[in-house]
Amino acid sequence: MRHSIESLRVLGAGIFSLILTLGIARFAYTPLLPVMQGQTWLDDAGGGWLATFNYMGYMTGALIAASVSDLVLKDRLYRGGLVIAVLSTALMAFTEDQVLWSILRFIAGLSSAAGLLIGSGLILNWLIRHQYRNELGIHFSGLGLGIVLTAVAVEWMISRFDWSEQWLAFALIGVVLMVPAWRWLPRPDTSPIVHNGKQVHDTPPDRNWMLLLFASYFCAGVGYVVSATFVVTLVEARPSLQGYGWLAWLVVGLAAAPACFFWDLVARRIGDLKALLIAYGFQIVGILLPALDDRLPMVLLSALLYGGTFIGIVSLMLTMVGRFFPSKPAKPMGKLTLSYGVAQIVAPAISGVMAQQTGSYDGSLYMASAVMVLGMLLMLMLMLMLMQMEHPTDKHRREMAG
Repeated sequence: MRHSIESLRVLGAGIFSLILTLGIARFAYTPLLPVMQGQTWLDDAGGGWLATFNYMGYMTGALIAASVSDLVLKDRLYRGGLVIAVLSTALMAFTEDQVLWSILRFIAGLSSAAGLLIGSGLILNWLIRHQYRNELGIHFSGLGLGIVLTAVAVEWMISRFDWSEQWLAFALIGVVLMVPAWRWLPRPDTSPIVHNGKQVHDTPPDRNWMLLLFASYFCAGVGYVVSATFVVTLVEARPSLQGYGWLAWLVVGLAAAPACFFWDLVARRIGDLKALLIAYGFQIVGILLPALDDRLPMVLLSALLYGGTFIGIVSLMLTMVGRFFPSKPAKPMGKLTLSYGVAQIVAPAISGVMAQQTGSYDGSLYMASAVMVLGMLLMLMLMLMLMQMEHPTDKHRREMAG
């Protein structure tokens, strides 16, 4: 079904919400990290711990999303997340206290869960109810656009504003983004009937299959978060690449923005799981490249591969699990994201300490790559389990394997 003006407004609300709650509240920290390290007390270990608190907030938000079934309450949480995304960003400018920074990064993580999980679930529910294609590629492009925004903004502001003024500038941008993110998303319809008169039915998968999916997504979370937290800093740490960190982050965003459309098309042709397997493989290559070759072309290729895969993995995973539970997709999305969130709590702290002790991020990149290889093996097991299913009601699940 072709998109109407109304559906484009709904998807636009999702895009702006992700630019705010992910691009600004979460990812502005990545290009600002080396700026803060140069102008405040913040070191590699401290930077890793602040990232960990942010991901703890995100996982707490995922727990909330997984435990709430009421669509009206989810809508309120989504809108509250927009507000705290702006506030937590602005307040970063008024302190250098580690405890307060940690609290603010935790709160920002809550807002990210509101945008990525609750917002995505509300939008997927709206698309299904109104008989549109149940894909979120357009919606998730907001994540890549948010990365582009933060990269360009920090590069422009770095010679004009100090670190605190840059946080305030991002908060002002966030106020502007909040308007369409709030106004364009309709209040949820709680009726079990979709617009053509049919009921929405959930088709939950096998429990063991879901556990393997959670484990594989945990591995993807490790691969994602090491690069997401330190990609700019690890580039700036190499003498031959100083001044190019913003460019690497920009390439990540430029690759991520259209990646969701690309992976949606790939999944339609070969199945979700095969598409995910390919995305895992390319992300492993992207993670390893800076450790193997630190020349600028290889670093930018790494950023391209990373940006072009991580958001595809998130989009495919969340959309796939949401299709099993179309009546309340945000709840299983939240449960799935808990595994991703655990990885995002553990990995940044370990990576920051490793970098502090060794003076290099290479060990962290090797660790993340090894965990991603394990995730690929788990993905292969998921495909085999689906292909062995013989019950006719499992046909649509076998199709996910291609």
